[in-house]
Amino acid sequence: MRDAVAAARAPATTDTQWSTLMARFGRHLGRLERLLDEVYGPGERTSRELALLAGQLATSWQERPAELHALDAAREADPTWFTSQQMLGGVLYVDRYAGDLAGVRRAIPYLEELGLTYLHLMPLFEAPAENSDGGYAVSSYRAVDPSLGTMAELADLATELRTRGIALVVDFIFNHTSDEHAWARAARAGDPEHEAFYWFLPDRTMPDAYERTVREIFPDDHPGSFVPVPTPDGQGERWVWATFHSFQWDLNYANPAVFRAMAAEMLFLANQGVDILRMDAVAFIWKQLGTSCESLPQAHLLLQAFNAVCRIAAPAVLFKSEAIVHPDEVIEYIGVDECQLSYDPLQMALIWSSLATRDGRLLQQALERRHALPPGTSWVSYVRSHDDIGWTFADEDAAELGIDAAAHRRFLNRFFVDRFPGSFSRGVPFQDNPRTGDCRIAGTTASLAGLEAGDAGAVDRIVLAHAIVLSTGGIPLLFLGDEVGQLNDYAALDEPGHGEDTRWVNRPRYPAGAYAQRDDPSTDSGRVYARLRHLVEVRRRTPELAGNALITFDTHNPHLVAYQRPGPSTLVLVVANMADDPQHVDATTLSGLPPAAHDLLDGDVVDLRAGLTVPAHGVVWLRVERGGTDE
Repeated sequence: MRDAVAAARAPATTDTQWSTLMARFGRHLGRLERLLDEVYGPGERTSRELALLAGQLATSWQERPAELHALDAAREADPTWFTSQQMLGGVLYVDRYAGDLAGVRRAIPYLEELGLTYLHLMPLFEAPAENSDGGYAVSSYRAVDPSLGTMAELADLATELRTRGIALVVDFIFNHTSDEHAWARAARAGDPEHEAFYWFLPDRTMPDAYERTVREIFPDDHPGSFVPVPTPDGQGERWVWATFHSFQWDLNYANPAVFRAMAAEMLFLANQGVDILRMDAVAFIWKQLGTSCESLPQAHLLLQAFNAVCRIAAPAVLFKSEAIVHPDEVIEYIGVDECQLSYDPLQMALIWSSLATRDGRLLQQALERRHALPPGTSWVSYVRSHDDIGWTFADEDAAELGIDAAAHRRFLNRFFVDRFPGSFSRGVPFQDNPRTGDCRIAGTTASLAGLEAGDAGAVDRIVLAHAIVLSTGGIPLLFLGDEVGQLNDYAALDEPGHGEDTRWVNRPRYPAGAYAQRDDPSTDSGRVYARLRHLVEVRRRTPELAGNALITFDTHNPHLVAYQRPGPSTLVLVVANMADDPQHVDATTLSGLPPAAHDLLDGDVVDLRAGLTVPAHGVVWLRVERGGTDE
């Protein structure tokens, strides 16, 4: 292995540079070796792959631009840089929001106006025109979709964003590739090396065995987890694993050459200036007969191994896990040696549940039990994403509150697609099953919150939902356009390739009209924009809102969600009212706090000796002196 690393040294690499790299190998190579031995077993094959990988890491590090070497050093010196309360994320589809990468560059002044420090570009890699799954069926990790630009343009964009204090985030779709990826084309043609990159099985014997314990993800696309593929001679068929869509073939991580190949793709992206990689579908990357093939121990070991790869060759890069699984499993992916960041799907789902029921108890319970994270890590909190909303709360959590989980999910599905009397929401069902009541929910924040329906409480609900994600800790994430109240885009379903996927209604094109009204307080767009900008600005100057530390506060009122964000000598008490009418917290409940508090959002001094009244769909951020409030 040492020889493989030494052989990779380039003539232009100085002794000082080489010493830096060797120090990183010294700190992390042993961990990488242990992880690969645990996954693949010690032996000649694993040692050979590790030696090849070590040479790749040395080469990749030497190819890394000088400014990224400087960034590596800065972030190693400040490993919690992403926990600041000044962090604010935005997410967009390049084509739908800006047209192309040049359009994103033109939008940077607006991103700065909004206060973004983190920009997630939805999948923009080369993908088949008709079978792209919104970009998640990757044909090449090293090429940008030509309609959007080039990889050189992406690298230039990353550089400009970095100079403006904005970290670039892209997806690393590492569970599967498109069936048109070069590896897949070679495998289809019968190349043994690349056949071993995927799960090819000669008949239905093993697929049937696996499918006894593996759930269907997109049964409307194909039943089960395997799809038929013609044999190379065209005379028969074989079966290949496709967890998601029939044109997305799962990679076979039981083959260590796959890990090494994907590590090379990952480091290529890191060297373009990508700061954060969203690790897509992390739960699915390891398969084992007789199991669900989700969240198996090897999935965690492989993520940790990818992490070790970055610590050696691109230490500035962070991982963000995307695990839409049971809350107990979500937390297992989060750690400084695995994924430093993670989406918080539970909080997102329970914000919407609370708005529908006007009952904050499930959300309050989740904040108390499931919010804490290991040091050096952070949630990415969001009101909604590019995908659907699934009701991911734990059945056992609901049962403790006397809530029938299955019945509650059916209610939420009906409520958010306007099939429940009095609903304010205009969501759209995704993978709807009217017979069972099972579906997931698509929709923009404004349409889900009632703006499309003309509900009087809609703007307040939009602000309330964002006030929660802006104050619970971590990196809050805005789907760009939501800050001006964009509505569902039903015309998107008429676009080629979109008709069978209702999630495109919440992936709207740039809402030019709404943005044009953002400074007009007489419009819904103006009201939403002004109030969200105010929340962002207050948060930026409130250091108590940095990090993850959160202590729940019992208001003895089921309509209210309350928590404390402690600082060294002060704390911020957040109280959010999920109800349609004002709610009161009595003076006795507040008696452990000082008598006066500073309302950070309106600037007033609040006398807590009279209790506290929170308006309908309202929220307060109160700063008080600390003392006796941690119990």
